[in-house]
Amino acid sequence: MTKKYFGTDGIRGKVNQTKINGEMFFKFGLAAGTYFKNQKKSKQTAIIAKDTRLSGYTLEPALVSGLASAGMHVYTLGPLPTNGLAMLTKKMKANMGIMITASHNPYYDNGLKLFGPDGLKLSDKIEKKIEKLIDSKIAKNLSEPKILGRVKRLEDANDKYIKILKDNFPRGFKLKGMKIVIDCANGAGYKSGPKLLRSLGAKVIEYGTSPNGLNINDNCGSTFPQKIKSLVRKNKAHIGISLDGDADRIIVSDEMGNIVDGDKIIAMLATRWKRKKILKGGVIGTLMSNYGLQNFFRDQKIKFIRANVGDRYVKEKMQKENFNLGGEQSGHIILGKFATTGDGLLVALEILFSMRKGKKASELFDLFKLTPQILENVKVKDKSIINSTTCKAAIKKSERMIKNYGRMLVRKSGTEPKIRIMGESNNIHLLKKCINIVKRSIK
Repeated sequence: MTKKYFGTDGIRGKVNQTKINGEMFFKFGLAAGTYFKNQKKSKQTAIIAKDTRLSGYTLEPALVSGLASAGMHVYTLGPLPTNGLAMLTKKMKANMGIMITASHNPYYDNGLKLFGPDGLKLSDKIEKKIEKLIDSKIAKNLSEPKILGRVKRLEDANDKYIKILKDNFPRGFKLKGMKIVIDCANGAGYKSGPKLLRSLGAKVIEYGTSPNGLNINDNCGSTFPQKIKSLVRKNKAHIGISLDGDADRIIVSDEMGNIVDGDKIIAMLATRWKRKKILKGGVIGTLMSNYGLQNFFRDQKIKFIRANVGDRYVKEKMQKENFNLGGEQSGHIILGKFATTGDGLLVALEILFSMRKGKKASELFDLFKLTPQILENVKVKDKSIINSTTCKAAIKKSERMIKNYGRMLVRKSGTEPKIRIMGESNNIHLLKKCINIVKRSIK
């Protein structure tokens, strides 16, 4: 059964349209609160964090109202990275955690990411149960007046999160003498990112730390790596760290201004963890992981398995295979030894820990050559066009043409009204030809 509200990473869409408005957020809160209240009879608690979008001010009260109406006690945490919410959901023994965010999307989008008491994103099965409750009659799920939930604001959530991050590393770990540029995308990590690095003794040049509600991901952050690249060169920094709107992604710039994507970061982490004998099983990538990464792991005798796109699916596959490292090219990287979901700051600390003895970032990531990859995002009114006879025929034709030279992947975006066309090959002329065949069939 296809899901009505949830995509590959929670619920997301344009503000004040079908799914993302005050009325629907009340229903989401009421439905999620009702579901989780019935799973755990003791402490009926939900915690809510958000990124810096202007719409958060209208959506959060509606969500809180829905949860409290279901009888859930609610703690609001304010702007906080997504994995900070996941970590605190588990630490505070809450029934659930909800992150109000649209991640890397522009300010006019917003949405929800839901976490269970274990700090994990919800399974498709649970999301479908919550969807059923969303569409049920409101009066059926409203609590009696005497057992309505209470609401409280926690002001120190970022400090608690920073402490958890630092506790994962030896007490003597310091960054004194390191010059680090961090671009927080004017998003959820704008407080915790610079504060964390300065607390470890680094000299920090910060960017994207002046959110105004409308500038999240706007020519900054992990989706606009040109900014971190130029800042590293300008300031002669040792490394640049670029986060996305909810800080669960990381893209890096080495000291020479070379952009390092998620695949290169994963390769570095996997080889280091294997050498330290802490890599468990192998690595989970996705359908979008670079072909060069797959070949590198084959040469290194590191088991590599692809999951569907979305860090939730990466985590599910990690659990199934009993692996402790996985992630996406986009910079969603899950360090299973420490976290339940992607965390840009946690990955940044792991990278910086590898550099603490003077190793240059350019040396750290120079492990394999990426296979040339082209990704085209085609905006559509209806994503089901991918199932049309014309489009299917074009996809088959392009796959036949590129066979033995590379690969093609055409899929619906789980978060935006787009069809994503990706191709990989060392034969660039052939690659462009195959992509254009599919692109024309969609347009």
